[in-house]
Amino acid sequence: MTNEAIIKFIETKSNPEKALQIHFKQRNTITGLFIKGNDYEELRSKNFWRIVTHSNIEQWKKTKDMNLCRIFNGMEFTRLSEQ
Repeated sequence: MTNEAIIKFIETKSNPEKALQIHFKQRNTITGLFIKGNDYEELRSKNFWRIVTHSNIEQWKKTKDMNLCRIFNGMEFTRLSEQ
């Protein structure tokens, strides 16, 4: 997906704290939460996205620990959907 399509989807959804289904070309679908960290604008411009996966979301909400995030390439996404 292009970064414009991803931006449009994540910035127009009603609840930014709600996890999304992220579908990939070459791997299994994951559930994750897009994170707006200090480097959000820089990563976004390169179509990279910091995401906390489903297994770490509860811990992320408590600690906001950036080590729980992983960076994904938006070109590997095929689509995004709400749960």
